[in-house]
Amino acid sequence: MAMAADGDHCRLPDDSLFLGFDCSTQSLKATVLDAGLTAVAHDAVHFDSDLPHYATHGGVLRDPSGGDPGRVARAQVDYARVAAVSGGAQQHGSVYWKRGAAAVLASLDPARGLAPQLAAALATTESPVWMDSSTAAQCREVEAAVGGALELARMTGCRAHERCTGPQIRKMYQARRRVYDDTERISLVSSFMASLLVGGYACIDETDGAGMNLMDITTRELRRDALEATAPDLEDKIGKLAPAHAVAGTLSPYFVQRFQFSSNCLVVQWSGDNPNSLAGLTLSDPGDLAISLGTSDTVFGITDLPEPSLDGNILPNPVDPKTYMVMLCYKNGSLTREDVRNRYADGSWDVFNKHLENTAPLNGGKLGYYYNEPEILPPLPVGFHRYVVSSSASGSLDEMVEHQINQFDPPSEVRAIIEGQFLSMRGQAERCGLPVPPKRIIATGGASSNQIILKTMASIFGCSVYTVQRPDSASLGAALRAAHGWICNQKGKFVPVSCLHSDRLNRTSLSIKLAAPFGDSEEDIDLLNNYTLLMKKRLEIEQKLVEKFGRHS
Repeated sequence: MAMAADGDHCRLPDDSLFLGFDCSTQSLKATVLDAGLTAVAHDAVHFDSDLPHYATHGGVLRDPSGGDPGRVARAQVDYARVAAVSGGAQQHGSVYWKRGAAAVLASLDPARGLAPQLAAALATTESPVWMDSSTAAQCREVEAAVGGALELARMTGCRAHERCTGPQIRKMYQARRRVYDDTERISLVSSFMASLLVGGYACIDETDGAGMNLMDITTRELRRDALEATAPDLEDKIGKLAPAHAVAGTLSPYFVQRFQFSSNCLVVQWSGDNPNSLAGLTLSDPGDLAISLGTSDTVFGITDLPEPSLDGNILPNPVDPKTYMVMLCYKNGSLTREDVRNRYADGSWDVFNKHLENTAPLNGGKLGYYYNEPEILPPLPVGFHRYVVSSSASGSLDEMVEHQINQFDPPSEVRAIIEGQFLSMRGQAERCGLPVPPKRIIATGGASSNQIILKTMASIFGCSVYTVQRPDSASLGAALRAAHGWICNQKGKFVPVSCLHSDRLNRTSLSIKLAAPFGDSEEDIDLLNNYTLLMKKRLEIEQKLVEKFGRHS
């Protein structure tokens, strides 16, 4: 078989294709890369609009009634050429397999759809996802059992957040004991999808597994004390963990026969959507920062010296076992921006952008806190808080005084949510040891196509902002990880992912482009300094709000 040239020792077969999925909160996307790492196909299923019979809103069931999407639109791809497939999925969500489910997975009938066959394999069709914020009591119980929130963060990479899988499992054990007892295996959404593809239970990978509060971040093995603090007999239900670059198996006969894939097609471990975005953005320098603007907003960077804290998450880097990914998660992302657009910009992004353009940076000292959902960072309940901060001639934080008001004018509301979100991100990134200002920011997610939003990001962080060719970095990263897993399997050992694209990154679909430069004029520096002051004031007010309304003890 011919191999793609370029003089690199990690060459892929010329005619091979690599398929990556992104099973996020609101959609299932797929990207196909060829041997030159050029995207040759893309497709997407949007749960609310394309699968209305599941009655989801924003991709989730607010009042659960069951069901899980089982269709992916077929792109014009010769599936027989696909050498490997991988994927990413929304993190923290858990799926509960009924006893005997492995036999169901192994005997799926290719003449029938997935959904009706899987119904008999699930202990419950109502699974918690990352947006569930009902596990505060379980979080405190788990933290207390291991010596406190910071000790749990040091052990597992983060404190017990309500979205984390461990507390969610504990609640399932406490509130729905029959479901828990009837469960043979618990999957994350990522390993659930991989299990479908291999026709058996796929391991949870070590990167997505770090979001459970169950895995030792150093040894990358399940911790017995964390397991015992969560639920009984949990180790057997979780199963073994696997490196993100490992092969989970070959594609099951169901997909080989139904879609004419090769029976030799490898399934590389699935991981979380954010780790896949990190791979798709080819983030490799500790001076780089990535910001994903999606249903949830995330900020992430790379470090080889992790410093677990109460704010961020530490996860193994999915494409480099020697380094770690530092991640900050915000529940109020695109859906909250859309709510402000609907309320104050006539439901129009054009009006929203005009409001943003027509208001001056710093917004006259107006600071808005918009929480349509219970927020993770800071840990605050649903609510909206608006302040006007009086500036000080001396530039002293101590002399800045805030006054709470009920509402701003519509243009100021728009600038307040954009500036407010980025100011919080910057402040919390600094607290977690991420570099600020970074060397550069790589922006992705739906809102990364909005030039005006990116310009504001550059001004607040004090660096240039780049974007990728495609906003769907998670499915792109999954396709890259499929190729990486294929190469590692071929070599019989781990090899750096950079060997796939070294010296030719700009000729692939992984290349980035400058979207919003940061100038070094006196005016730019003065604005950055003023944003720095406003950021400190914002964090000070945030802390007061947490002390008054905070959901964490």
